[in-house]
Amino acid sequence: MGLRLAVLGPVRAVRDATPVSLGPARQQAVFVALALRAGRVVSREQLLDGVWGERPPPTGVKVMPSYVYGLRKRLDPPGTRPEESVIRGEAGGYRLAERQLILDSDALELHAREARNAANPADALAQLDRALALVHGDPLAGLPGPLAEAERTRLRLRIRAIRVQRLECLLGTGQFAEVLDQLTGLAADPCDEQITALRVRALHGTGRRAEALHA
Repeated sequence: MGLRLAVLGPVRAVRDATPVSLGPARQQAVFVALALRAGRVVSREQLLDGVWGERPPPTGVKVMPSYVYGLRKRLDPPGTRPEESVIRGEAGGYRLAERQLILDSDALELHAREARNAANPADALAQLDRALALVHGDPLAGLPGPLAEAERTRLRLRIRAIRVQRLECLLGTGQFAEVLDQLTGLAADPCDEQITALRVRALHGTGRRAEALHA
């Protein structure tokens, strides 16, 4: 019985090919906070800080059991005992059973690693395409709290790095025009040397040497 969690876009949970609603945004944020530390105990205070930041609810840690109860109702099969739940109660906090969870961000990293180890640019490109196919919008779209925002920033940077890696592979296979097309949609600081270097190589590859020199 596998539980898959998509974070590379709006949060989505799927168990055995069946979508599972995680409830309202704050409840989703609680689950993501547990999922990002799967297999480890997360204290109620850490969950409050990660999901609410400097403005926790007036009821404090008392609100957390209601969110966990809501998640268990949605995620656990009927008749599941507490010790077998996806979310296990621990002293002072909760733990998401690691064996229950598959993250799409882990698959993203796996494909990126396979691309780095690929024998040639074409094989690397295929792996990077598989990685980027997992992205369905802004990571953790609409999820509140400082923990989600920090993870969103980290994932944005990783996705951007993989896109740059893909452009490198396109250059390696001589697809210079496509690189130029995709660079126009890749937001970057004008002083970003990595992006500028890609542009120079792509311009040179298409015979636009004067523009390459200018860049």
